[in-house]
Amino acid sequence: MTTATLGVEAIGSASAAIEAQYRARTRSSRMLYERAVHALPGGSTRAATFYPPYPVYMARGAGCRLHDVDGNEYVDCLNNYTSLIHGHAHPRIVAALADQIARGTAHGAPVEAEIALAEALTSRIASVDQVRFTNSGTEGVMCAIRAARAFTGRSKVLKMEGGYHGTYDAAEVSVDPRSDAPEWPAGRPDGPGLSPGLSGEVLVTPFNDLEVATAVIDRSRRDLAAVIVEPMMLATGAIPATDAFIRGLRAVTQEAGVLLIFDEVVTLRLSYGGGQEHYGVRPDLTTFGKIIGGGLPIGGFGGREEIMALFDARRPDPVMLSGTFNGNAATMAAGRVALDLLTAEEIARINELGDRLRTGLERVADDAGVPVRATGMGSLCHVHLTRDPVHNYRDVARARQPAIMSSLHLALLNHGVFAASRGTYSTSTAMTEADVDAVVAGFGAAVGSRGTT
Repeated sequence: MTTATLGVEAIGSASAAIEAQYRARTRSSRMLYERAVHALPGGSTRAATFYPPYPVYMARGAGCRLHDVDGNEYVDCLNNYTSLIHGHAHPRIVAALADQIARGTAHGAPVEAEIALAEALTSRIASVDQVRFTNSGTEGVMCAIRAARAFTGRSKVLKMEGGYHGTYDAAEVSVDPRSDAPEWPAGRPDGPGLSPGLSGEVLVTPFNDLEVATAVIDRSRRDLAAVIVEPMMLATGAIPATDAFIRGLRAVTQEAGVLLIFDEVVTLRLSYGGGQEHYGVRPDLTTFGKIIGGGLPIGGFGGREEIMALFDARRPDPVMLSGTFNGNAATMAAGRVALDLLTAEEIARINELGDRLRTGLERVADDAGVPVRATGMGSLCHVHLTRDPVHNYRDVARARQPAIMSSLHLALLNHGVFAASRGTYSTSTAMTEADVDAVVAGFGAAVGSRGTT
């Protein structure tokens, strides 16, 4: 039995054959991984990029194509976990980087490009008066939460169960709780090394359940500094917020005097003014990352001027924020060009490609008799092995089949499709309809569909 004729029901029993084909195609990657385990714990410096038996190692990227060290080519539907919205090595971004690198990458002093990128963000996003840059979305979240606590004088934060906001301690609560997790609002630190005290400071509520969220906010308003939420929970499974939920959160937080933080590290790509423009909601603070760096490490946060004024170094008691590479010249130059390229027209085009992708994946899966729900919106997508509705973390948890997803991921790689092992896909401006159709065809082959597009 070959991977081209497998349905999802048979992938588990054919996992050995799928893995054998993967190993035969990726011998150089295996050699690099065997070398890596001696210098890196588990052979990796980034948990998300590891998958068994070993990850494929890439040699180069161009547009929406990746080429691994064994010469295999892939359509890139991962785009470095959605950060490369213009694909790989876009000529204008490369030129901007080359020009800046020739003049230095970081100077220990501000540069004009920092102002230009900040102005680009404040002009696009109605709720953002001022911004500060960091080096990751994790740091942007950390600083936004610190700002909320400093502004309100309160310590607690409310997040959504399953919501991923990076690896800051206060964000790593109930991102992936066990099935026996208690009912809300008690949160649970997700792993070793995290303070057990987080359970008292970080409250949790189910995504898309306004009734529970309202009750928790009302009970905790005297101690609650902020609610942090993604307009669409990507890492959990590309679950969009309902209009009623996201607008209701804005109303209840305003009434309670609690700040609302939108984590737009991923969702900024959904509209010209981000996910908040799509929903017609203005949060108090917004966190950024991924697409605003032009492919280089970046993060940031911004919001109302009266809150951001806490970071004004001219104050006698500012909230301190520094970082050796914050606002470095290379990232600022690349990010400014990346935002220039991300016009409203291009966003609409890649959103349409996302619609085509979700529809196509469900169609070929249905043709193969495989239960698949492709969630998401715009240029973001996630595949779940279920036909049941997916509204929150627990819906995703009930549908999980990790062994099947692992084998499906290797089967996709064997068919030239590079996506996240957990099932996340994204479209980029480097893609055309033909590229999306190639991904759909590869997915159809992996699940044993007779359809191709």
